[in-house]
Amino acid sequence: MPDALAARRPARRSREGGRRAAFMPRLRARALNGAALVGVFCCCAVLSDAVHAAGAAANTPAVSTDASAKGARPTVPLPHSPPPRAALPGFNPPPATPGTTASGPVRLQPARMPFYVATRGTTTVYVLGTLHVGDPADYPAPQPFRPPIMGALAASPTLALELSPDELLVSQDDVSKYGVCRRDCLPGLLPEPLWRKLALRLRGNPAALDEIKKMRPWLASLLVETYDSLSAGLQTEYGTEAQLQNVYLRTRGKIVGLETLPQQMRAFTGLTLAQQREMLAQDLVQTPAQNVEDVRTLHRLWRVGDADAIAAWEAAKAEKLARDKRVSDSIDERIVYARNRRFVSRMLQIAAPNKPVFVAIGALHLGGRKGVLQLLRQHGFVVEAG
Repeated sequence: MPDALAARRPARRSREGGRRAAFMPRLRARALNGAALVGVFCCCAVLSDAVHAAGAAANTPAVSTDASAKGARPTVPLPHSPPPRAALPGFNPPPATPGTTASGPVRLQPARMPFYVATRGTTTVYVLGTLHVGDPADYPAPQPFRPPIMGALAASPTLALELSPDELLVSQDDVSKYGVCRRDCLPGLLPEPLWRKLALRLRGNPAALDEIKKMRPWLASLLVETYDSLSAGLQTEYGTEAQLQNVYLRTRGKIVGLETLPQQMRAFTGLTLAQQREMLAQDLVQTPAQNVEDVRTLHRLWRVGDADAIAAWEAAKAEKLARDKRVSDSIDERIVYARNRRFVSRMLQIAAPNKPVFVAIGALHLGGRKGVLQLLRQHGFVVEAG
């Protein structure tokens, strides 16, 4: 199957049925973002819509489950239609804006986004930091991206995402396989105080509480963050990856993954019980309203487009939320920094002289001393804002 055709099918499914992903409050580059994860993140990004699959029994007209990444968790499209957003418990979407003023239509500008050009001799790697959900105003028609980004896409014979579109289609099965128990296992895997805190958080959503009992702590963490994230009013169809594919497929270029699905899944399934508990405990430190405000703050920072500013904000958040700093740092090493190194290694394999590669990964993977941009500099690239 030609690459463009193979990518077109999942892109279409993403538009039609993958509208339930939402990045996490912290979009930490902890992600199958891709913390759209973070966020997710994050932030970021596989486990987003995959959480929907794992919690399908909770998808009554009054319930929706979804996630994206604490920092860069990627988005997984599912072939099901989500329940209306207005039906989500506690979800109050922001008022719609007509896009006009008394003087006429508003001319929206695309979000700046973190976008960088890395060059080493005649080898060029374009790097775009993504969010797995967004707002329609982020990608205005007829120009969804800034001219430098559009030009880089047009010049690149290869678009590299965290996962290839084909692997995104099967990711939900692995999430269910490794993240869901046949019985109610979660209460027994958590300390009693943490389980009580989780049950209290979901007391208004009994269907979700009943379903989360069957999840392992790492998957429960993603589900918990979902409810807060959806309230920020962002939508999966306006995630960067989906919008990029809408543009890129017109050029009939090749779309590849920077890591395999097994590699991405092992980042979570290999977490110790202490690490999984830490993830879930961090999700419950703040109130839902505080977590929603974090989502909106991250979205604003992403629109501005400074990867190092995003990384600094995330580091401050991580310091505040960590219950056990040593364990928290070990989580970041496994699901953020190790993946950053894998991403760069793969970029170097597919990059070639006079054949630019356009890379789109969760925004929280980019900045900071262990981020992708710094790793590229260590490999001899000159990195400049695009």
